[in-house]
Amino acid sequence: MSTPGTDTTTPCSNSPPGKQPAPSVGIFWAVPDCGRMVLVTDHTTLAEAEPYGDCLTHPRGHHEVWEAWRRLGATTLRRRGLPPAIAGHEYEAFPRGRVVYMRTPALFTLYADRRLQRLETVSELVRLFGLTRQDHAVRSDAHYRTLA
Repeated sequence: MSTPGTDTTTPCSNSPPGKQPAPSVGIFWAVPDCGRMVLVTDHTTLAEAEPYGDCLTHPRGHHEVWEAWRRLGATTLRRRGLPPAIAGHEYEAFPRGRVVYMRTPALFTLYADRRLQRLETVSELVRLFGLTRQDHAVRSDAHYRTLA
C-alpha cells in the first residue's frame, strides 16, 4: 500500500507557492506540533474522487490513512513534514473531519469536529482543499467528535 499524500499548514504543502490547489475532497486532522495545532490532510481531486450516492468522496478513511502514517514512525513523519505526535496516538485522539462534494446542489461540505469550526481554521481548510472559489458549507457530524 502506498503512503497517503499530505498537506499541512507548515511549508511542506503539495501545492507550489502562490498556486491555487485544484478543488479536492478528503480528510483532515488538527494535530499538535511544536506547541501549536497544525492541519494535516489527505485529499483527492474531484477527477479522482469516488462516487458515494449523490456525492463524490475521498477513497481513503481516517483509520487507514492514520495507521499508514503511524507505521512510518516519528522520525520519518518529521522528515515528511508531518507532526511526530501521529506516531503515538490513535486517529480519534485529535479533532478531525472530511470534505465531500455534493453533486446536487454542486456544493462542497466540510464535516468537522466543532473545535475545528472556527473562522481561521475553516479558512485554512478552504485554502488547503482548493475551495476558495467554490460554494461550500460547514457542518457537524457525530463521526467527527474527538474522544478526549
